[in-house]
Amino acid sequence: MGDDSEWMKLPIDQKCEHKIWKARLNGYEEALKLFQKIEDEKSSEWGKYLGLIKKFVTESNAVAQLKGLEAALAFIENAHVAGKTTGEVVSGVVGKVFNQPKARAKELGTEICLMYIEIEKAEVVQDELIKGLDNKNPKIVVACIETLRKALCEFGSKIITLKPVVKVLPKLFESREKAVRDEAKLLAVEIYRWIRDALRTPLQNINSVQLKELEEEWVKLPAAAPKQTRFLRSQQDLKAKFEQQQAAGGDEADGDDDDEVEAPSVDPYELLEAVEILSKLPKDFYEKIEAKKWQERKEALEAVEALTKNPKLDSGDYGDLVRALKKVIGKDANVMLVTMAAKCLAGLAAGLRKKFGTYAGHVVPTILEKFKEKKPQVVQALQEAIDAVFLTTTLQNISEDVLGVMDNKNPSIKQQASLFLARSFRHCTPSTLPKSVLKPFCAAFLKQVNDSAPEVRDAAFEALGTAMKVVGEKAVNPFLTDVDKLKLDKIKECADKVELVGKKGGGGGGGGEKKEKPAAKAPPPVEAPAKSSGPPKKAVPAKAAGPPKKGKPASAPSAKSKKASDTKEIVETELSPEVCEEKAAAVLPASCMQLLDSGNWKERLASMEEFQRAVEQMDKSEMPCQALVKMLAKKPGWKETNFQVMQMKLHIVGLIAQKGTFSKTSALVVLDGLVDKIGDVKCGSNAKEALTAIGEACSLPWTAEQVVSMAFTQKNPKNQAETLNWLANAMKEFGFAGINVKAFINNVKTALGATNPAVRTSAIALLGVMYLYMGAPLRMFFEDEKPALLSQIDAEFEKMQGQSPPAPTRGAKKAGAEEEGDAGEEEEVDGGAGDIMDLLPRSDISDKITSDMVSKISDKNWKIRKEGLDEVVAVISEAKFIQANIGELPMALKGRLNDSNKLLVQQTLSILQQIATAMGPSLKQHVKNLGIPVVTVLGDSKPNVRAAALSTLNAWVEQTGMKEWLEGEDLSEELKKENPFLRQEMLGWLAEKLPTLRTVPADLMLCVPHLYNCLEDRSGDVRKKAQDALPTFMMHLGYEKMSKATGKLKPASKDQVVSMLEKARAVMPAKPAAPAKAAASKPLSSSAHAAKPASAPARNQSPSEDYSEPEPKPDTKKAKPAGPAAKKRGSMELKVKGEKDNAKQNRLSRGTPSSEQGVVGKKPPVKAGAKDEEDKSGPIFILVPNSKEQRIKEEKALKILKWNFITPRDEYVEQLKTQMSTCLAKWLQDELFHFDFQRHVKAIGAMIERMEAECEAVIGCLDLILKWFTLRFFDTNTSVLMKALEFLKLLFTMLSRKNYQLNDYEASSFIPYLILKVGESKDVVRKDVRAILTMLCKVYAASKVFPFLMEGTKSKNSKQRSECLDELGCLIENFGMNVCQPTPAKALKEIAVHIGDRDTTVRNAALNTVVAAYNACGDQVFKLIGNLSEKEMSMLEERIKRSAKKTPAASAKQERPQREHPTNPNATFLRKPAQEEVPNKLRIMYRTYRIQARAQNAHLEQSAPSIPKEFQLDLDVFENNHTCASDIPDLVQHKLDEVLEPVMIPERKMRSVSPHFDDIHNSTASTINFVISQVASGDINTSIQALAQIDEVLRQADKAEAMSGHIDQFLIATFMQLRLIYNTHMADDRLDKKDIFKLYSCIIGNMLSLFSMESLAREASMGVLKDLMHGLITLMLDSRVEDIEDGQQLIRSVNLLVVRVLEKSDQTNILSALLVLLQDSLIGTAGSPMFSELVMKCLWRMIRFLPQTINSINLDRILLDVHNFMKVFPKEKLKQLKSDVPHRTLKTLLHTLCRLTGAKILDHMSMIENRNESELEAHLRRVVKHSANLSGLKSDKSTEKGALRSDEKMIKAKVSDILSEIFKKIGSKENTKEGLTELYEYKQKYSDADLEPFLRNTSQFFQSYVERGLRMIESEREGKGRIQTSTVIPQHSTESYLPSSSTVPISSNGEDLNAAAYYERLKILRQRRGLENSTPEEDRPPLSSLRPSVASSTDMLHSKLSQLKESREHFQQEQSHSHSPTRSSSPASNLDDLKKRLERIKSNRQ
Repeated sequence: MGDDSEWMKLPIDQKCEHKIWKARLNGYEEALKLFQKIEDEKSSEWGKYLGLIKKFVTESNAVAQLKGLEAALAFIENAHVAGKTTGEVVSGVVGKVFNQPKARAKELGTEICLMYIEIEKAEVVQDELIKGLDNKNPKIVVACIETLRKALCEFGSKIITLKPVVKVLPKLFESREKAVRDEAKLLAVEIYRWIRDALRTPLQNINSVQLKELEEEWVKLPAAAPKQTRFLRSQQDLKAKFEQQQAAGGDEADGDDDDEVEAPSVDPYELLEAVEILSKLPKDFYEKIEAKKWQERKEALEAVEALTKNPKLDSGDYGDLVRALKKVIGKDANVMLVTMAAKCLAGLAAGLRKKFGTYAGHVVPTILEKFKEKKPQVVQALQEAIDAVFLTTTLQNISEDVLGVMDNKNPSIKQQASLFLARSFRHCTPSTLPKSVLKPFCAAFLKQVNDSAPEVRDAAFEALGTAMKVVGEKAVNPFLTDVDKLKLDKIKECADKVELVGKKGGGGGGGGEKKEKPAAKAPPPVEAPAKSSGPPKKAVPAKAAGPPKKGKPASAPSAKSKKASDTKEIVETELSPEVCEEKAAAVLPASCMQLLDSGNWKERLASMEEFQRAVEQMDKSEMPCQALVKMLAKKPGWKETNFQVMQMKLHIVGLIAQKGTFSKTSALVVLDGLVDKIGDVKCGSNAKEALTAIGEACSLPWTAEQVVSMAFTQKNPKNQAETLNWLANAMKEFGFAGINVKAFINNVKTALGATNPAVRTSAIALLGVMYLYMGAPLRMFFEDEKPALLSQIDAEFEKMQGQSPPAPTRGAKKAGAEEEGDAGEEEEVDGGAGDIMDLLPRSDISDKITSDMVSKISDKNWKIRKEGLDEVVAVISEAKFIQANIGELPMALKGRLNDSNKLLVQQTLSILQQIATAMGPSLKQHVKNLGIPVVTVLGDSKPNVRAAALSTLNAWVEQTGMKEWLEGEDLSEELKKENPFLRQEMLGWLAEKLPTLRTVPADLMLCVPHLYNCLEDRSGDVRKKAQDALPTFMMHLGYEKMSKATGKLKPASKDQVVSMLEKARAVMPAKPAAPAKAAASKPLSSSAHAAKPASAPARNQSPSEDYSEPEPKPDTKKAKPAGPAAKKRGSMELKVKGEKDNAKQNRLSRGTPSSEQGVVGKKPPVKAGAKDEEDKSGPIFILVPNSKEQRIKEEKALKILKWNFITPRDEYVEQLKTQMSTCLAKWLQDELFHFDFQRHVKAIGAMIERMEAECEAVIGCLDLILKWFTLRFFDTNTSVLMKALEFLKLLFTMLSRKNYQLNDYEASSFIPYLILKVGESKDVVRKDVRAILTMLCKVYAASKVFPFLMEGTKSKNSKQRSECLDELGCLIENFGMNVCQPTPAKALKEIAVHIGDRDTTVRNAALNTVVAAYNACGDQVFKLIGNLSEKEMSMLEERIKRSAKKTPAASAKQERPQREHPTNPNATFLRKPAQEEVPNKLRIMYRTYRIQARAQNAHLEQSAPSIPKEFQLDLDVFENNHTCASDIPDLVQHKLDEVLEPVMIPERKMRSVSPHFDDIHNSTASTINFVISQVASGDINTSIQALAQIDEVLRQADKAEAMSGHIDQFLIATFMQLRLIYNTHMADDRLDKKDIFKLYSCIIGNMLSLFSMESLAREASMGVLKDLMHGLITLMLDSRVEDIEDGQQLIRSVNLLVVRVLEKSDQTNILSALLVLLQDSLIGTAGSPMFSELVMKCLWRMIRFLPQTINSINLDRILLDVHNFMKVFPKEKLKQLKSDVPHRTLKTLLHTLCRLTGAKILDHMSMIENRNESELEAHLRRVVKHSANLSGLKSDKSTEKGALRSDEKMIKAKVSDILSEIFKKIGSKENTKEGLTELYEYKQKYSDADLEPFLRNTSQFFQSYVERGLRMIESEREGKGRIQTSTVIPQHSTESYLPSSSTVPISSNGEDLNAAAYYERLKILRQRRGLENSTPEEDRPPLSSLRPSVASSTDMLHSKLSQLKESREHFQQEQSHSHSPTRSSSPASNLDDLKKRLERIKSNRQ
């Protein structure tokens, strides 16, 4: 049960992972209960189990697995995050559950799969199940099929995608396993329930027996369509409805409705796999098809026919094949082959569907022509072919071709064309058969109903009947006005017989119901031409609508008027004069009638007045208009001479026209007279009013046509001019719709050629008005005019540019036509633009497109290709206006669009533009085969080619409208291509066009998935354009559809896209209003004007900033003000401050073009802006305690993804987003994960601003911040990258200042990705990355950075390799060889490999790095780098020679700049400082030490800002010692004895000294400060002199007291000097090693003197002692010292000094220092284990003395240190260390303390906060309890031995090895003395060591020799009080009693090279980087309040520095006043001075 009790205590999640199955079972049970309890689906508790759910289902124990499955099911059902686990869990279910024997396990597995489907993960589940079908285990396959069947049965075919399932069905039927086949059969039956016969085709090839069985099963199925019985979480409304129905007993009607919606959703075609047939064509097919023998042609066709029988064909280029078949149909004389070719075409069309649309235009004319064949089988094949082709295209695209044969002489062709149209109409709806298309067909049919051939008449009737059935009688009737009743009845009879495809009944009604659609559908073709009809697109109106768009509002009324007159007009027959008189007499007064023709004008006038009164009072229905106007025309009629009568008469005409039912018959009576009087000065205005009234009654187009022709029949120029003026004005009033330009264009031309200038002027003015409506095409009519006239016309057009046509104010009486509004408008709008173009006389150029020309265009030689293109240009230019038929030209030009010669591509584009203008609206049929290839050219890399393609595209869209472009898959296929240029241009184009459309084809939905891909494209431009396009797509497709389309995205992408959709929804432009409704209202004048701008400003000024930044294209062209604003924004967008203001400014400036919407558009952003500001005011970084530790823990436990990738995948981004959500402000997170790079720049700017203020929180989420920046390294946008690097530089500066050290988790997530960028091509980026790498070493150990850089040298990027090698060189230069990882040998071998690199920069960098290593370790480098080739070795040697020559000069040059390092982290740091650069390094050490001390002393924080300055001042003075020696007085002048004893100094001795010097002498402290400052000098002699002076003081007990208060200062200077020697002097080959030895000797002598005096030694503070011990141990381990002559003696002296320091220092301070030092050495993983071993030896020695020293120790402080140690190294962590000595050391220390103090030890824990959390207390209690039990049994001595027994145990294993080694040395001649020394030292260390076993077997002589030798050493030791050069002290031979380095963890790998130096380097690095205590701050709290002695060290240093500076100044002043003794710069003279000085001191003392 012991085991049980252990796991029972564990938390649930840990139980679930336990190795014991019972624990796991228990865990699953508890998890199940927990999951059922948690009510909040978004609870954080779920997150703990995310990584475990897969283990729940893949449990190996069968019993536990069942519980695991239940728990997993509960988790999936209830947890919000369950969806993230779908893939892995379902995969686990398939692999590990479906193969279980237990049925319950399978049930649960199936239920889990179904539950995942319920939570919207159907696709993933289905994928995993389909993968499972390939499993070799049949059980798994059966279970997968069964699960799929259940899913389909419950969720239905809308949720379960059937295509992939149907695809694998045939394979399942072939399985050997009967169980699999049976289950497959059940699945097939279930699928059949849902899609019925659509399943037959995919299963047609399975075994016939199986198929028969299936058929039998299928027959048994109920006819009622199935219903979905289980619903997704998002379908809760359906679920409620379903449950309601169930409760009500199943409401059949509702069910049926649902089914009808669902049933047609599955198209059998969709379930089929496409077959690729082009590659399967016979190789000789194209030769055979041209063969002369018909049998060979037949063979070729048979091969194709077999291939085209495949029901679904793969897309490809079928152009050649189609042309070959077309040729057979058109020209082959053998009808059998024609039939076969027609079948092949039908097969191609059926297999390709919409993809065949491109070729439809080519084959339809040929098939129609071939209908002249009479043989039934040929006709039938042709019918099938043309019907199949029709389904791939639209009626509009082929209408030209069909209309072309309707007048053919051959009746068969006419008949078949009409029958084809009849069949085609059946597939149409009112929306796909708009009146604009139907009108020309009806006109053709009406001719055919009168044809002589009965079959043609019947076919025409059938076609008309079908049309009537489709669109309804109302829509067709206007075209049938001239058809007699008999024929009309026949048409209606045919209509009744027609059965429409896909409809069960109802004809006219159908048309009526869908009346809205044509209106909605028609604009596309019109709108685009509208946009650019006017070539100059400067102003809003011109842009927003060229002719048709403006025409639209205007056309509506006139269209309706036309309808009104057409439908209601009583075709009035002309009445005889008698009848007229009779009718007139009935309504007019008799007197009026009599006086009408009176000879007296006054009577006539009176008569007219009565006439007028009568008309005014007459009712409309009573008014006989024709009779009245004829009365007016009665003699004198229009020849009336009296102007007053005439005026009245004309006025009455107008009244009659307005008030009565005025027919064209009546109009013809008066028009001639009106035109005659229009030029009259007095009556002209009345005539015009009358004409206008008639125009309103009879429609302007008709009236204008009549009036103009009459005016130009007359010869009166005045009348002509005024007629044109009237017409110009009438057009403005009525609008342009329906105007038959052709009818009066010739008259206008006549007017332009008139001699009378007034006529010409009026004609030009009229053209100006027409230009408003027609735009550019109008000019084409007049291009033949004389240049002078043409320039006048152009000038008039120029005036009109930028103006919008006024809204129509007049129109027909609308009452009758109201309900037809949209339909009428539809027809006329199309007519408006289309008719204008139709007026132009077009020539057929197909004959001129010769095969020779086509072959030229396709020639291999580009010059010949160019000739061919030039010929095309000539043909089109000559023809001006061309028909749609241009022969083989389209295919030839298509080939040139991807020409390798870009000039030819551009020429082809200009030809296509020319064709667009020349062909007009007929261009529609070429959109698929020529237009779409132009879109492809948008992907060209050259901007000028793309610009040309875009302008061509726009020119085409002007003519064709957008509908044709958006239909089919062509555009979506283009958008799918991952070409950033293509995508950005195309999206920009769509964003511009879509807002202008009222409706779009459903195929636009196909583009949406690719649009979503573009939102996450690598290119920022593509993302921006996609973002702009998003709202324009949404305005047509709707938010719901687009949101649903995100379902197929990956989770990370989905969230991002959904949030973008939300924002787009807010700024979605409104659809353009249907203009028909607003015809009469005035605001319409601006509706066209503002239609387009309305959307753009709305977008720009939305609350969401997404759409306020990128400016939509339409605006830029629309209004000039936007231009500068946009530029302004571009230039400023990278600035962080003021950016918001710029954005506002831009929004305002962008708003100007559409002042109409200004108010609406501008208010929201203001509020939104304010809201944003409020949101952003709080902290942006949120400090979450322990969150980082939690993340580290989770990553170690693999609960989250490890941050390690080559390129970041979506799941990494998603994970980071989730993690950041708790640590960052919401708005900042949105910015950081926005798809627009500009938002990233903003976010980084905000982070920079807040970094300092929120530094704690920044450090708290540092790992996440660094991870986010690694993602930015993968962006291509330079501005983001530069901003990111700026932030990182500031971040690392801040971290360095805060003494923060990166942990390995943070470093490994960031450094590798930073190193990637060091190979960036842009120099500015590399520069910044280098600067960051330099700063990185301040916050992360250089030895740890080293391996990352080594990894970077393996990159394929040569720049990265060279930069990494450079960095490695810098590290070696700055930190020595110890930085090399794992060992110098391995590292240098890898580096040396690059000397042979192909790239020069890499070679140079490698050579420089090896040279840096050479400078650090000399010739040894040649051993380390291994074998190099001769060439490489010579290169290296040469480089080493060169560097040796350059070094001195280089150091001199670099010295100055190095000191002037910029403090600004953004400044570029100087790299590779010279090794001689002592002062700078010294300064860094000093400052680092200071900063570290400050971190430990909280009360110094306030003064912190000023400290660095003081430091720099003082340091600058004493660092410059060796460079400006002459400025400093010679040290010989300091008479310290006089300074110390001023009373004894004779007066005369002071006379020669200046007053300034006198002041200094009175300041003993400042003198000592000065001398101490000299100790740390970079000049060896200066330092030796200073040490000598201090030694003099220390040797004299009476004077030594003067040093009191300066001990810490002196020790700091000393260990700084030790570091200086270690790092710099020892590495400098030019310095004499003897000098270094002297300096070492002086230092150690001084130290020994100091530590002989206990009173002074005890002043040393803990921090200083720690550093001193660090320095001394490092020196002992420095292998370079042994190479110096007498180096061994030096090390022995150091050994002695260490012992002295341990004995004499304040015991609390030294013990505390050793504990902290041990902790640091164990944390520094890169260090040598020897260092830790020696620190522990010192601790053991201290422990041994504890019984004597216990009373002087501050136990509270020691226990605090142990507590801190145990926090950093808990028990488990200590045990993980390879060596157990640290653990034993700590235990022994605590045991000894407990033994000595007993239970009282527990009272000494006062300084520890949260004692309960401390492991220490528990440990001490155990020890106290244990020692209490033993206290009665053992004496104190034995207790001590007991406490130390662990030590003996620890070294027992090693003792024999160590002693045998020592005795070997004693036995050898060379090493006898050394062996004896070591033995003595060993006995000193371990007094109880037993030597007996080793001496027992030796001779008596040897034993006595050993004893004698030991006695001699002992007497020698006791006789020497102070260090002598001959001192023989046993060396702490680390090899002797330390384990070999191979047994110690990390890094050393057994190499002795600079092992000690390695540690020292690491220590210095830690010092420099502020990592004194090496643990993160949270692990080891500041010791400010705890350690006054540490504070004293730094406090003292702080306070003394200013004194030091003063003393400097005093000395310098003194020197300027005194006789300035010269100082020799040679070492010899300095030594002589020193000797003299010593002599003088001695004589004074005597």
